[in-house]
Amino acid sequence: MKKLIFVVLLLSVYFVQAQDKINQFDDKGNRHGLWRGTHKESNRIRYEGTFEHGKEIGVFKYFDDTKAASVIATRDFSKGDGSCYAIFYDQKGNKVSEGKLISKLPEGEWKYYHYESPQLMSHEFYKNGKLSGARKVFYKDGTLAEETNYIQGVKEGISKTYSEKGELIDAHIYTKGQFDGVATYYDGLGNKMYEGNYANGKRVGTWKFFEKNKVVKQVKAEKFSQELIKYEQRNTKEVSKTFEQLKQEKGDQE
Repeated sequence: MKKLIFVVLLLSVYFVQAQDKINQFDDKGNRHGLWRGTHKESNRIRYEGTFEHGKEIGVFKYFDDTKAASVIATRDFSKGDGSCYAIFYDQKGNKVSEGKLISKLPEGEWKYYHYESPQLMSHEFYKNGKLSGARKVFYKDGTLAEETNYIQGVKEGISKTYSEKGELIDAHIYTKGQFDGVATYYDGLGNKMYEGNYANGKRVGTWKFFEKNKVVKQVKAEKFSQELIKYEQRNTKEVSKTFEQLKQEKGDQE
């Protein structure tokens, strides 16, 4: 019994000493050594990582506020230049996004993933925390859905959107975040629908409507909306008519 009590006392001393080595400061008041933070209300572990005289080193782990304490993010400070490589996860361990952070702002290449999937959803580049360069968005099968260029977080240059079959849906030109220049729209099957110009985000000049890739009507920009309604109604009727014909043909074959 005395030996058992002695062992328990030794273990108690060990655990106390171990706890004393967590969340310590150096003689200048900087965090030093292993640190663990907690969620305020639950007191569950929120993060764990090591400081060297106030500077993060190695990999920090961040946990959700559940009993499972699932890792929802990691930050790797191994480069030692003040930056870190961050990876964010959902509660099932799937990657949500990853990339470099400098002063908590995204920098360089960043990747974002589809929900509960390893498939890339978007590929982006940042400079000083703002989008800079080509931003690409992908469908879940990997097909390119959208490509837009950015300068300091603002859309600039050509932007294109694609259907799931890889066909062009629309193409625009941006200047300082506004439509500016030729804009062309397609039906997702490769056929041009309408086309015209923008200036400072507003339609200008003459807009053209197409059927079977041939111009069928031209209208002034101020009348575009009214003509678009007629155009869509006409094409809806054509689609419905074609659908009914297909049903009849199928019925005749049966």
